[in-house]
Amino acid sequence: MSSVPVAVVTGSNKGIGFAIVQALCKQFPGDVYLTARDPGRGQEAVAKLQKEGLHAFFHQLDIDDLQSIRTLRDFLKEKYGGLNVLINNAGIAFKVHDTAPFAVQAEVTMKTNFFGTRNVCTELLPLVKPYGKVVNVSSMVSSSALKGCSKELQQKFRSDTITEDELVELMTKFVEDTKKSVHEKEGWPNTAYGVSKIGVTVLSRIQARMLNEKRKGDHILLNACCPGWVRTDMAGPKAPKSPEEGAETPVYLALLPSDAGGPHGQFVSDKTVQTW
Repeated sequence: MSSVPVAVVTGSNKGIGFAIVQALCKQFPGDVYLTARDPGRGQEAVAKLQKEGLHAFFHQLDIDDLQSIRTLRDFLKEKYGGLNVLINNAGIAFKVHDTAPFAVQAEVTMKTNFFGTRNVCTELLPLVKPYGKVVNVSSMVSSSALKGCSKELQQKFRSDTITEDELVELMTKFVEDTKKSVHEKEGWPNTAYGVSKIGVTVLSRIQARMLNEKRKGDHILLNACCPGWVRTDMAGPKAPKSPEEGAETPVYLALLPSDAGGPHGQFVSDKTVQTW
């Protein structure tokens, strides 16, 4: 078993994920794993880094596929005895002009962005070693979507005692409400992406709380962050930030020094803790 530190970035063959891997290859003192659903694209991305003199490893990962997540989990356990840095970057967004019905967009977006991310955490968080860092890439859209929720929903999502099961119930309810076309009446905003990212931000708060309760002495720091509006296939060419700029906050959180007491359980944008 290797004693080398290891970092894993989900959904990292392009865009912000790729820029995060690029930065970690330069700054992280260990092995960095670029992951992608499609092995061909993943290997291509690793080759691209190699041309820049950077060395990353590839492992297949589809966060919508539990078996794929578990294969990665077993590999990390066997080869490294765990992991040191996990950056949950994989996510999807429908284009503004997409003609898919809103209920379909809601279900598909929620499946990957919230439930896929949650499954990765369920399987990999127990492997995170003492002084490890976990970064869940959320979005500022989660804040604006939260403001678009009914007062009652806002209260639930801001609660310091909400459980993971209660959060799962709410995310499931959103999808069900869109299918019945009652989501607005039920107090939801009109953004599937935004609600899925509320889920990611709140999940991060819950996970940080659980780490405090169950693994207090391990000094693991877990946060959600917003990379900003970044020029990627997902956000389009008009965005103000380059992928490298988008990677700055996730990389900053992933490389916090081992004696850092925080941030932990926070929502961070431009390296600054935001009010949730």
